[in-house]
Amino acid sequence: MDICLDVTGGKFNYRVGAIILHDDRLLLAKNSGDTFYYTIGGRVKFGEPAQEAALREALEETGLPLEIERLTCIHENFFAFQPENIPCHEICMFFVMKPDEKLTDMNLTFEESYGNVSMHWIPVDKLDEYEIYPKFISMLTGKNEDVQHIVTRDQS
Repeated sequence: MDICLDVTGGKFNYRVGAIILHDDRLLLAKNSGDTFYYTIGGRVKFGEPAQEAALREALEETGLPLEIERLTCIHENFFAFQPENIPCHEICMFFVMKPDEKLTDMNLTFEESYGNVSMHWIPVDKLDEYEIYPKFISMLTGKNEDVQHIVTRDQS
């Protein structure tokens, strides 16, 4: 059971995201019906540690058993859940994953309930040219070993 709860006045969501870098490029996902990109990842299941959820989601979305290098960010996000415009409080833990050479040669696409998802390698120095959520994603692509705590309001 995914941790996405209806609460009085909105929703609470707990998710994980994977930061996968290779050759100064970041692996991002994009839904066929959307204009924006996002990190691979997904909701944590009840009773599942965040690291296990990140590994599970990476395997589900890439087909490869990746390894976690480190936790890089805890993101508290307050935004309107679309298309219903429901207030949402989300906590996301981002993990830097060790890249696998096989990822660069794969045509990664998969189906979700909301449509077709494709993976894209975006050059780190061009991230600001794309609509990417979270908007601070470039902050997570550096060599900073500290875990960051970031709070955002009104963005996905």
